[in-house]
Amino acid sequence: MKKTESENKKALRFQQLLAKETELLNTFDLVAGVDEAGRGPLCGPVVCAAAMHGKDFPSAEEFPWLTEIFDSKQLSESKREYVFERLMSSDSPFEISIAMADAKEIDETNILRATHRAMKSAVMGLKVAPGFVLVDGTAIPDLGIPQEKVIKGDSLCLAVAAASIAAKVTRDHIMLELDEKYPGYDLAKNKGYGTAFHLKALQKLGRSPIHRKTFYVEGLDEDRGAKKGKAGGGSDGKRAQKKRLPDNRTQLSLFEE
Repeated sequence: MKKTESENKKALRFQQLLAKETELLNTFDLVAGVDEAGRGPLCGPVVCAAAMHGKDFPSAEEFPWLTEIFDSKQLSESKREYVFERLMSSDSPFEISIAMADAKEIDETNILRATHRAMKSAVMGLKVAPGFVLVDGTAIPDLGIPQEKVIKGDSLCLAVAAASIAAKVTRDHIMLELDEKYPGYDLAKNKGYGTAFHLKALQKLGRSPIHRKTFYVEGLDEDRGAKKGKAGGGSDGKRAQKKRLPDNRTQLSLFEE
């Protein structure tokens, strides 16, 4: 059957995403990609994933769903779920390892250190250590394995893109569970990001045990310092505004559109 233009574009993208790993596999038996989800939200964990494969990686003809792998932020929720299910299946050509850091660890260390620790744990959780690791955006301290940080790696490297999907979908599932446990913040919808509704709920209800105490929220933390929180769009005629503070922290507030 003749492929459609869309299928041809995805097949070409797949080959481009795989190119760097193919080159590395001339030297190393196993290559892993690492990415995270949830550094910016006001609550919930940061989730990190490692996705590893070897030289005997199948073709897209054998596993057509491989051409759907791309930066999780560029995929619809249904597409992410579709790929995630196959990434985690017993016949997946990837080995996936997932680790996370909760709000308590984030507050006690800081978001970057917590992310690095979870990234390292994800790599260490693989059954066999990879020969080389590609990391989205940041190097992992004290990893003990050759690595390269790749800016926007989730749109440039197949293993990193696979890791981005695994991390994102895993975290989304966690946030759905947390929404049931801590109602009132609309976590099922905003996934912990600072939407207008979420900020108003924080001002009304205060923080839950899963909220990051070191992430500043205007109206809640007027007299103390906190770290970066990421704003998100609202659906009530207002949206969250990010304002840079003098010491390079980020403050979340609301303003009328």
